[in-house]
Amino acid sequence: MDRRIRLRHLQAFVEIVRQGSLKRAAEELFLTQPAISRTLAEFEEIVGSPLLIRGRGGVRLTPEGQFLHGHALSGLAALSTGLAGLAGGAGDRLRVGVLPSVAARLMPAVAAELLAVAPGVMLEVSDGSHEHLTKALRAGDLEAVIGRLGAPQTMQGLSFTQLYLEEVAVVVRPGHPILADPDLRRVGEHLMLYPTEVAAIRPLVDRLLLSLGQSLPPRRIETVSGAFGRAFTRDSDAVWFISAGVVARDVAEGRLVRLSVATRLTEGPVGVMTRANAPRTLAGTLFLDIVTRHDAGGGA
Repeated sequence: MDRRIRLRHLQAFVEIVRQGSLKRAAEELFLTQPAISRTLAEFEEIVGSPLLIRGRGGVRLTPEGQFLHGHALSGLAALSTGLAGLAGGAGDRLRVGVLPSVAARLMPAVAAELLAVAPGVMLEVSDGSHEHLTKALRAGDLEAVIGRLGAPQTMQGLSFTQLYLEEVAVVVRPGHPILADPDLRRVGEHLMLYPTEVAAIRPLVDRLLLSLGQSLPPRRIETVSGAFGRAFTRDSDAVWFISAGVVARDVAEGRLVRLSVATRLTEGPVGVMTRANAPRTLAGTLFLDIVTRHDAGGGA
């Protein structure tokens, strides 16, 4: 490695990308904007390639910068883990929350990559309802939460970075009577598993049924539990409204069947939530970089 490269070069580069702005990165690192610009220019001169493109909307990585960014994050995380080990610790502890569909689909791949590049990180993953996880995030018990964008009142004090869009699936057991004539206007004939009032998908499912002239079903069990939903739906004639990511594997492997009905009205953004303006650990920065680079096909 070129001996001219210093830790400050890597820190500045990573922070500029994270903040999307030289000004905000300078504030985070307690530098002046000319100082951080000079540090970035030095780094680009050393590596022999432009790493960032400045524009009116902020900064974005060049192809060379994209390639180097992941290595820079991994290197900083490894250094942090090593220093923690010298101090007698086990490395950074990273606490994150994931809504059920993220836990089922996106999080396993993210966790595997994170521990591959930063094996000293102690990762703690919690799941639960949108209300429970965002409350823990605000309290500082979690560093990040991945899930659906909630109602405005539930997002106060939080920042949200969208990853992808996802819709609600309507699933039943194989051989269910409704499969002979799938029609959302007939789901009221059966017991429903329905999202709870605090679930992020609840207003979307309500809106879907209202668009079909259906009211809130009187025969329902309200739940956000994936484990309960799977077991109950497979063993009954219940109709389950749930984020598609929660049951993607069950549907793919034939344990549950998704009704061929239009649910685009339930489509909503899934993304990463953090506390606005909160300090971020190096492990947290690495985690968020991995999450945003993953092209997941499902959410919460």
